[in-house]
Amino acid sequence: MLASVRSAMLFGVEGLIVDVQVHVSTGLPSYTVVGLPDAAVRESRDRVRAALLSSGLTWPQRRVTVNLAPSGVRKSGPGLDLPFALGLMLAGEELPAGVLDGVGVIGELGLDGSLRPIPGVLAMVDALHRSGVDAVVVPAGNAAEAALIGGARVLPATSLNEARAALKGEAGWAAVPAPVSAGDDTAGDHELRPDLAVVRGLATGRRALEVAAAGGHHLLMVGRPGAGKTLLAQCLPSILPPLDPEEALEVTRIHSAAGRPVAGRLVVERPFRAPHHTASAAALVGGGSGRPRLGEVTLAHRGILFMDELAEFAPMALDALRQPLEDRVVRISRQGAAVTFPADFLLVAASNPCPCGLGPPDCLCSEANRSRYRRRLSAPLVDRFDLRVALGAAPPAAPPGAGSAVVRERVAEAMARQRARYAGRPWRRNARVPAGALARAVPLTAPAADALRQVAERRSWSGRGMAGVHRVARTLADLDGEAAVAPEHVLLAAGMREDVL
Repeated sequence: MLASVRSAMLFGVEGLIVDVQVHVSTGLPSYTVVGLPDAAVRESRDRVRAALLSSGLTWPQRRVTVNLAPSGVRKSGPGLDLPFALGLMLAGEELPAGVLDGVGVIGELGLDGSLRPIPGVLAMVDALHRSGVDAVVVPAGNAAEAALIGGARVLPATSLNEARAALKGEAGWAAVPAPVSAGDDTAGDHELRPDLAVVRGLATGRRALEVAAAGGHHLLMVGRPGAGKTLLAQCLPSILPPLDPEEALEVTRIHSAAGRPVAGRLVVERPFRAPHHTASAAALVGGGSGRPRLGEVTLAHRGILFMDELAEFAPMALDALRQPLEDRVVRISRQGAAVTFPADFLLVAASNPCPCGLGPPDCLCSEANRSRYRRRLSAPLVDRFDLRVALGAAPPAAPPGAGSAVVRERVAEAMARQRARYAGRPWRRNARVPAGALARAVPLTAPAADALRQVAERRSWSGRGMAGVHRVARTLADLDGEAAVAPEHVLLAAGMREDVL
């Protein structure tokens, strides 16, 4: 007797369709899983057996073979427990033939037959729906998350017996929780972030922060302890507009894959991640032993990655950032598989000017210590910061500047201009324009081009440095509402690319 159940597993942050084929035949009692199962999948035998017996069902005293297709990809995670159990019930005629045609099944079983929620359901349901599945059986704890995929009928169940009774028509499915709208969030992250109005003085830092938000430019701030670097970075989410629907679905999918709770609504606040300086390269970019894990750069996708005390991070971890900063994705290769994680984030970093933090002229460090400190930040990494500013202490009586709401409106208008300009192109922000497309997509007037060339020659910039200033100048023009980039925009952009270390 042969039964087939369509399921899915998490592969990176995407769902991968898995066809679970269960064959029950005569022979000595055994249970074999083939198709490159990992330890969690191999251990399903004991979980499924205990769940069936706890639910008052029988375990077949026959030869059971489970095949997981496609056989060339390693299968991981406990979400295949429920497909195994329902496949056994189909093969043993405990369920009517054809009852699972066009139905996907996902879920982990407890030893008592309960269905336990699993991470990554959003991506799995999306993959099943796109493969032609009309309905998906999921644990009741994942129902609200699964319902975010429009068009897919969600069939929640709290236990194996409940799923069996509903499939046989003896009872109805559990109710799907009503979706939660973004406006129902009573304490959004934006309310927990400091308002830009609390930042007094620091005109250069405030302007650089606004430019970084508007154009998506990476920002490095250097200054003494207490200069306001961390406070500025913490204000950045408050001047960014919320995620659009497409971005919200991407970020919610990542939250789901990371096992973070998705309470029946899309994530609309941009992520803000601030890893400690002891984080390893694998913690920052993802990977690790065994199944690749999401790194901070992926958890910060479509949001901000703030790295305080940048020079205190391990050089190997910092160098691992260079490829994600360039490609906006992380590619992790393992034997037999390669996983790609999204990593389109805005990097904001803060650093002291030297180990003692005072900087010239009051620095207490030896020249050897200062050189060793600067060498922890490689030139290729620093060159990827389009904005590099030095911050001095603000005067005690400095007046407060504009609040986050005012600045956020300017940022939103500048971003709207960029979306209109780049409509139909694979990028939407000035910082994402490839160097080879700058002349066509972001042309400079003749005076602006001359200004850029003169400054680049005087400061011996690389091609990447010139392209970075070109992009920042375009963002400054967008913030000013100007159609063309003027020489003053180029000079201001050049002034925000200081040699801070």
